[in-house]
Amino acid sequence: MKIATYNVNGVNGRLPVLLRWLQEARPDIVCLQELKAPEEKFPLNAINDAGYNAIWHGQKSWNGVAILSRGMNISEQRRVLPGDGEDTHSRYIEALVNDEILIGCLYLPNGNPAPGPKFDYKLKWFERLTLHAAELLATGVPVILTGDYNVMPTDLDVYKPERWVKDALFRPETREAFHNLVAQGWTDAIRTLFPDEKIYTFWDYFRNAYERDAGLRIDHFLLSPALSDRLRAAGVDRHVRGWEKSSDHAPVWIELKD
Repeated sequence: MKIATYNVNGVNGRLPVLLRWLQEARPDIVCLQELKAPEEKFPLNAINDAGYNAIWHGQKSWNGVAILSRGMNISEQRRVLPGDGEDTHSRYIEALVNDEILIGCLYLPNGNPAPGPKFDYKLKWFERLTLHAAELLATGVPVILTGDYNVMPTDLDVYKPERWVKDALFRPETREAFHNLVAQGWTDAIRTLFPDEKIYTFWDYFRNAYERDAGLRIDHFLLSPALSDRLRAAGVDRHVRGWEKSSDHAPVWIELKD
């Protein structure tokens, strides 16, 4: 089973890129973030024509998450992260795949400028995710939590870390929140298979960041203990970032043994 996550940075504006990549990579399950489209504007017909069915949670102009499936049943479990009844951001959707694996697709807040209200919201959202993750682990069900976490966990995950020390994605509070989450018993799939390699998933549009490989690793796969032994391969389709009118993120994927 090949599972991917991809911050598309506008599902309609980047639709040709998304469809081209789906045809090339043929993942079984895809988690998308930053749809930037309301519910009724999600391009379901084009997704269906590409061989995928989908569930999604959209929002006009901002946020938005979706889970696509090729030949597998996806049953939506929730579309709001628990813990804040007043949170209207479309940042989380959760589905059971083939009655076997629970997948949470997430788009964690950016948090800049920090400190400030947006950074406080980021940390509170992280707290809610950590509480929900603990509940998921307690069930013993195989779980994947994947998406754009907007955090570089270590110096290895960021080009010139000294330039990012005050950024919300790299502040100590953010990294501590990520490490506390992983410490519950989750496996960081990319870092497990590539413990010492420089691997990025995001390159800014400015200052020729992609050409200079001045990137960040902010899109992550966390696997519950029931899945960690099934991890066979992982990678980043970084060449997609170089396509015309591409997202500033590249697709990230893992392969699990049957």
